[in-house]
Amino acid sequence: MSLPSIDTAVTYPDGDLTSTGTVVLVQPLPDGRSAVVVDRTAFHPVDPVWPDQPADAGTLTVDGRAYEVVDGVVGATDGTTLHVGDAPVRTGTEGWAFVVCHLVEDAAGIEPGAAVAVSVDPSRRRALSAGHTACHLASLALNDALAGLWTKEVAVDGRGRPNFDQLAITSSRILEGGSLDEYRIGKSLRKKGFAAADLPAQLDEVTAAANRTLADWIASGAAISIVREGARQGLGDRRRWRAELPEGVVEIPCGGTHLRSLTELTGADIQLDLAEAEGAVTLTMRTTAHLA
Repeated sequence: MSLPSIDTAVTYPDGDLTSTGTVVLVQPLPDGRSAVVVDRTAFHPVDPVWPDQPADAGTLTVDGRAYEVVDGVVGATDGTTLHVGDAPVRTGTEGWAFVVCHLVEDAAGIEPGAAVAVSVDPSRRRALSAGHTACHLASLALNDALAGLWTKEVAVDGRGRPNFDQLAITSSRILEGGSLDEYRIGKSLRKKGFAAADLPAQLDEVTAAANRTLADWIASGAAISIVREGARQGLGDRRRWRAELPEGVVEIPCGGTHLRSLTELTGADIQLDLAEAEGAVTLTMRTTAHLA
């Protein structure tokens, strides 16, 4: 079995819902399914290192037969083993090839070298893209609303605000039409200068401020795009989400999919909740995106 030596070329960052390519590898998995690797795909996989955005839904068509893709995960190989969904290194690590593994229940009839057409469910993609775009906007709006609670200088976001999102986040989950983010406010964050004791009394005010900022940005109809590095458009290449907000352009590293303009939203809102356990406070942000 010849393992891939170069990354899968991915077209989903450009918004593509269909693509054509050639089957590179078909690898049976222990659970009875098979991982189908194609040299070029529009299918967005989940990255197990930071599994924020779920995989697309869709089909592979080979010789007129459509195969349902039941899941899609990032695979990685150093030329000796293909790790499917459990890569021991981060995406983009030198010396490794990173591929999209399209998981199918029955790969009978799919052989390396075969031409394949990839088709992605447009409604699921749009809903997840809306959720991911709203997630980034919400993180920036939250940073802005919490800026007054910092007493020391810390790393800032693309708008120059203290980057609470980056410093405190523990998990992020992109949903269809929204997102769920959790932040840990513990001793380390307090030492960095975050006035955690003042947050409960200001939580309603912070929520309202963040929602006002979201409303202003969405009303602007700002353009959204993905900036790609690397001429080949490989899965492991760095990508950045770019928003042309009224106050200026802001970028965030991101490997997911997004809307192309905030005109695709009629609004978005966040809900903040605090909970305390084991000496630390967890801040949960639920973001809902309203598609036009």
